[in-house]
Amino acid sequence: MPEDGTRRGRPDRHARQVLLPEVGPAGQRRLAEARVLVVGAGGLGSPALLYLAAAGVGTLGVVDDDLVDETNLHRQVLHGAADLGRPKTDSAADALARLDPDVTVRRHPERLTAANAVPVLSGYDLVVDGSDTFATRYLVGDACAVLGVPHVWASVLRFDAQVAVWWAGHGPCYRCVFPHPPAPDAVPSCAQAGVLGALCGAVGSVQATEALKLLLGVGEPLLGRVLIHDALRQTWDAVAVRADPRCATCARPAGSLPPTLAAPEEPVCRVAGPGGRGDLPGQAATVTAYQLAAELAGAAPPVLVDVRGPAERAALAIAGHRVAELADLESGAALAESVLGPRSGRVVLYCRSGARSSRGVALLQAAGWAGAVGLEGGVLAWVRELEQPRPAP
Repeated sequence: MPEDGTRRGRPDRHARQVLLPEVGPAGQRRLAEARVLVVGAGGLGSPALLYLAAAGVGTLGVVDDDLVDETNLHRQVLHGAADLGRPKTDSAADALARLDPDVTVRRHPERLTAANAVPVLSGYDLVVDGSDTFATRYLVGDACAVLGVPHVWASVLRFDAQVAVWWAGHGPCYRCVFPHPPAPDAVPSCAQAGVLGALCGAVGSVQATEALKLLLGVGEPLLGRVLIHDALRQTWDAVAVRADPRCATCARPAGSLPPTLAAPEEPVCRVAGPGGRGDLPGQAATVTAYQLAAELAGAAPPVLVDVRGPAERAALAIAGHRVAELADLESGAALAESVLGPRSGRVVLYCRSGARSSRGVALLQAAGWAGAVGLEGGVLAWVRELEQPRPAP
C-alpha cells in the first residue's frame, strides 16, 4: 500500500480525511486493513455501510437474509427500484462497488442463529448492528461479548433513536444494561409504528462515526453512554450506564450462546428513547415525566413501581420507587397490596422505555388496580425530560 494510506494509486479519494491529524496516513492504513461486519443492510445498515466504504474501510461484511421490498426504499438507501426482489446482500455489494471498487465485500445472505453467530462474527474486528429483531440483537450482543469485539448498536422507531457502544471488558455489554428482551407483545412492530426514513440516515451515520473512531483509536466512543435522539424536538441526550459485575454473558466461554436465542422471532423494532406517546391501539394508559413529577410532589403521591431487573435499577432509577419485576407480576407473586398499595389507589409503573411497564399496567388493571398507569417513555424519558427546560403552558 502507498505510504499515504491510499489504495491502488488513487491518493485523492481520502485526501480530505487524511488531512485530519487524528487520521493521517497511518490512520488511513488502519482503516484499509480493518474488517467490519454490518448486521442488516436496511435502514441503519445502509448509511453505515456507505460511509464506512467511503471512509476507506478495507473489508466490509454484510449479514442479511432478506430481499429488497418496495416498502424498504424510503429509508434503505443502498437499494433502488431496480433491486426489488434481489437479495439485500447482493444489492448492497453492488452499491458499495459503485462507490469504491477497492472495498472487499463479504456477503452473508443468512439469518444469524445461536449456531452460526460466533463463527460469522469471529472474522471481524468490529460489529455494527443495524438489525430489527430482538433475537438478532441479543445474538449479536452475546457473540460480541464472548469474542471481546466492540459492538456499535442502534435502534430507531418513529421519530426516536438510541445509539451505544458495547464492549465487554472495556465497559458494559448489551446484556449488562438490557438483560432480557421484553415480552413478545409488549412492543409495536415496524409496520404498526412506522419510522421516519431520514432518521435512519442520521443514526446510521452516527454508528459509522463511532465505528471509525474505534478503528482509529481516537476521541471518546459511546462506551458507557446511551445516546438518545428525539427528531421531533431535535435533541440529543446521553444517559450513563455501566457494566454489571454479575452479568453472566460477559464471562460466558467463547462460542457458548444461550440456547433460547436459537428460536426464530417475528421482526420487531426496538422501542427507542421516549417512544410511546399513548396513541397506538391497545397501548396502556400513561403519564408523562412532567405529570409524574407533579404527582410525586403532591399531597397524595402515587405508588411508584420499577418493573425492571436489578442490573438496570443499579444503573439508573427514580428515587422512591418500589420493586415489582415484570416476571413477578406475570406470575402473580407481586400482585399484592403490600407491594403495590391498595387496589383503589394510584400506581405508576416504569421500566426503561415504556414497553414492559405497559404490559405490567395491563396485568394490574386486570387484577383490580384500575388506577394503574405507566410512565411514558420510561426512565430514559424521565432523565431526558426533566433535564430540559420545562415548556410553557
